[in-house]
Amino acid sequence: MAILTIIFGVLLVVPTAYWVRLRLPQMRPVVEFITLMPLVIPAIVIVFGYLRLYNSSSYIPFTGSARGTDLLLMFSFMTLSLPYMYRSVDTAMRTIDVGTLTEAAQSLGASWPTIMFKCIFPNVMSGVLSGAFITFAIVIGEFTMPSLLNRPAFGPYLQLIGANRAYEPPALAVIAFAITWGCMVLLQLVSRFSKSAPSKP
Repeated sequence: MAILTIIFGVLLVVPTAYWVRLRLPQMRPVVEFITLMPLVIPAIVIVFGYLRLYNSSSYIPFTGSARGTDLLLMFSFMTLSLPYMYRSVDTAMRTIDVGTLTEAAQSLGASWPTIMFKCIFPNVMSGVLSGAFITFAIVIGEFTMPSLLNRPAFGPYLQLIGANRAYEPPALAVIAFAITWGCMVLLQLVSRFSKSAPSKP
């Protein structure tokens, strides 16, 4: 679930940040405000909004199967990680000249998919990786979304084990801390590498 959330989040955020910076700079405040909304709205409100829209009696897709609910859960994880993913990618995109790269690629006959995946993505990879590590930590630690949508995840499993076992919960908590701290260490390494890379000959 974390890997799918990262993949779809990157495919949503990178083209959006690129297009806003290239063609719609006046829309940046609006996009930044929208991406900050998950920090303002509590997760439980988003979950009940999901349940209201996608209940089993509705005719909207993704509602009648476990896979569909997993897809909705992935979208909810994307929503929660959107502020961090967008900020990481947008910060990385500020360090490059998007307009010059686009014009150079177009002058060589590159199509828009080629520009996106061969020019923009490699230059913002540090921001993408930073957002990916934060997204992974969010998915690992999220409890409200999967528990109220009744889907198996690490957070509800940790709570279930804690209510019925004596020794396993501390071990799972240590594992969760280790994974989270590992993500933070990788984030620091990626940030340090991206800062030192331009100075190399």
